Amino acid sequence: MVSTPLCLDFYWHSPHRFFVIAHDAGHRSFANRRWVNDLVGHVLLLPLLYPFHSWRIKHNHHHKHTNKMEEDNAWQPFRPEFYTAQHPAFQQFYRLMRGNLWFLASIAHWASVHFDPNNFQEKERSQIKLSVGVVIAFALVMFPTLSITTGVWGVISFWLMPWLVYHFWMSTFTICHHTASDIPFREPEIWNEAESQLFGTVHCDYPRWVEYLCHDINVHIPHHISTAIPSYNLRLADAALLDIWGDKLYRSKFSWQLMRDITTKCHLYDAENCYQPFSK
Repeated sequence: MVSTPLCLDFYWHSPHRFFVIAHDAGHRSFANRRWVNDLVGHVLLLPLLYPFHSWRIKHNHHHKHTNKMEEDNAWQPFRPEFYTAQHPAFQQFYRLMRGNLWFLASIAHWASVHFDPNNFQEKERSQIKLSVGVVIAFALVMFPTLSITTGVWGVISFWLMPWLVYHFWMSTFTICHHTASDIPFREPEIWNEAESQLFGTVHCDYPRWVEYLCHDINVHIPHHISTAIPSYNLRLADAALLDIWGDKLYRSKFSWQLMRDITTKCHLYDAENCYQPFSK
């Protein structure tokens, strides 16, 4: 029987916490000094094999262009004409990521976006190469060491399984935060940043143990109003927003019925109805 090293046992129960702290560091809300944020972000994202600067830049772009067609990179729906013009294999892949295999979409995004410097502006590429290099170096040390000390099943048990669980929640959180049948994506010429941040993002309640493990990342609307709010102040900010905006804010409660509604209805962009399903 393989014993669990203490550090790996801590990682098994903490990948979501690692990510949320790194998430604050990526928004520069973890510490006042940039180098501290960069150091913490790199270290805590290493077990997840996320290049910190790659993730930070793309995520901040999502915040700047939330629910803007052609710009937002978080769960932006395809236009029907674009979808029908794609190869059938690509169409099937998109159908799976927007449907029953939504929980793997975060992995597809991680693999396709964060490791290629060409996905970034020229001025950003030196940072991207640094973060990718750090991740590759870590992987070259971690996987052989873990394999030698715990065997193949140790790699599966102590790294792969928590990594997959993390991506399940990463996919689930982000699709629930930014997708609902009556929340539109807007064309750039009519998009309004303040309106999209306040009324185009979703606060979703989860079982309290999930919220505890994920540092209240589900309290999402105030985070889009200001990324400078650290995770431990999100509930206070949310209460203040509720006092002002009340039932105008979009709030939901996690359930499998909610996931079914999202994954069976919210597929392709429809300017009049927000979304249309593949069947239509």
